[in-house]
Amino acid sequence: MPEHFDLILTFTGGLAAALFFGYLTTRIHLSPIVGYLIAGIAVSHHTPGFEADEGLASQMAEIGVILLMFGVGLQFHLKELLAVRRVAIPGALVQIAAATALGAVVTHLFGWSWNAGLFFGLAISVASTVVLTRVLADHGALHTRTGHIAIGWLVVEDLFTVVALVVLPMLVGSSSGGLAGALGVALLKLAALVALTFVLGGYAIPRLLAYVARTGSRELFTLTILVLALGIAVGAAKLFGASMALGAFLAGMVVGQSEFSNRAATEALPFRDAFAVLFFVSVGMLFDPNRLAQDWPLIALTTCIIVAGKPLAALLVVRVLRYPFAVSLGVAVALAQIGEFSFILATLGSTMGVLPAGALNVLVASSILSITLNPLLYRATPAVIRWVGSHPALSRWLDPAESLPAEPHHATGEDEHHAIVVGYGPVGRTVKRILASNGIRPIIVEMNVDTVRSLRASGVSAVYGEAARRETLEAASVATAEALIFTASSVAHVGEAIRIARQINPDINVLARANYLNEAPALDRAGATRIVTAEGEVALTMTEFLLRSLGATFEQVDRERERVRRELFGD
Repeated sequence: MPEHFDLILTFTGGLAAALFFGYLTTRIHLSPIVGYLIAGIAVSHHTPGFEADEGLASQMAEIGVILLMFGVGLQFHLKELLAVRRVAIPGALVQIAAATALGAVVTHLFGWSWNAGLFFGLAISVASTVVLTRVLADHGALHTRTGHIAIGWLVVEDLFTVVALVVLPMLVGSSSGGLAGALGVALLKLAALVALTFVLGGYAIPRLLAYVARTGSRELFTLTILVLALGIAVGAAKLFGASMALGAFLAGMVVGQSEFSNRAATEALPFRDAFAVLFFVSVGMLFDPNRLAQDWPLIALTTCIIVAGKPLAALLVVRVLRYPFAVSLGVAVALAQIGEFSFILATLGSTMGVLPAGALNVLVASSILSITLNPLLYRATPAVIRWVGSHPALSRWLDPAESLPAEPHHATGEDEHHAIVVGYGPVGRTVKRILASNGIRPIIVEMNVDTVRSLRASGVSAVYGEAARRETLEAASVATAEALIFTASSVAHVGEAIRIARQINPDINVLARANYLNEAPALDRAGATRIVTAEGEVALTMTEFLLRSLGATFEQVDRERERVRRELFGD
């Protein structure tokens, strides 16, 4: 066998196992992350059957961490945090402190050092972005007040984790006398890295992406994104002594500030998903089922901290800030799980020798339990809210009338009536003008980067990307749009775009354009409300012109037009 065969075997076997178990867990309405962790257990040397190379899987997982952090930076929006900063910032910090303290105390009872306990507590204090967004989306709560607070809360946790990944390696191993010096050096390096990335990167990266985008090559654009993510990550580690995860996060933030953020997410980040799956598989490979007999008490207590201690701290903070009980409970339960960042922190702690052997074993088992329980707990929140409402005394105590603070409203245009216009050729410009003239805000989706820049400069909302990508439609606010209008006949995969739009917004009106009549049935099956074909409109226009030239009355023209329409389009 060639030397690289083990690499291919590990990569293929790991992904195949993840596919199998991920599918099974999804079918029973659990997070696929649970399946990926179980897949890691199945292909590890702790279980019989196929055995993947743990070292190779760990190396490939590093790429997954880099791309995962790049994706977090890409989707990080400061405005989301600022909108809920009053509750998200203090809430996240209090919850992190509470979970860290509980983790340290519990592990100390099992003979761990305080440093190990604090590191472990910090790892279980951070919720999973993947799990939380999935749970909120599945229950239609992503765009509610609960969803906005929970997402802002996660942003604070993500930022805290990013800083921890930089500072912790420098603090661990420092003497108590050099603690302040190590922290100062870490912060100076962090400031230098951030400044260099945003000043030079903010100037060079958008221009580089614009040059590549104008070539029209999807492969080159995808390759550029990967080189930027991996290159800046490696540069951060080599030149600044920072973690590669931080470099990738900053690279994602720079790209995310440009008009290329949406296209980067749709075209390059599938690579992130594949390697991120291997990250979860590699974590699962560290789990030793043979240790369950001795670890189960700590696993049980850790799970209790995650699904009870953390939510209780969050619930108290949100209620102290006088938010309604329903919102407080929803936010608290949504955060009652751990995921990718917990594993990143725990892996770092194990690498530095802070966490004892078996710590990851406890963390993996607890994460599987919390991720499994989280959707079930969230599904039960409406019943809890109704039960509280049926007890007036309890309801008045938990939800006093003076609560319900009004969120500051910022006029962002998101509350206006809006329609999505795909393509900005002559037809698109006409449709955009008509919409704007009638009080409907047009949002243009366009693949020409210069057109997008010109529209944004003139104050028109525009999204750069392909309409057949879910991320593009979500960036164009398809969930609340009144109409989706395809003005360009050359839009690729129109049917797929319509299906995705219908999944997100079943009530949206879809006006599709096609060149030929034989294309109309496929668009109709995809869910188009109305289809306009070039052949059909030519036939109708020519019919009207001929009849008027022959002196036909308006009634005759209308009658013949209807006849032609039935012949061409059916009933």
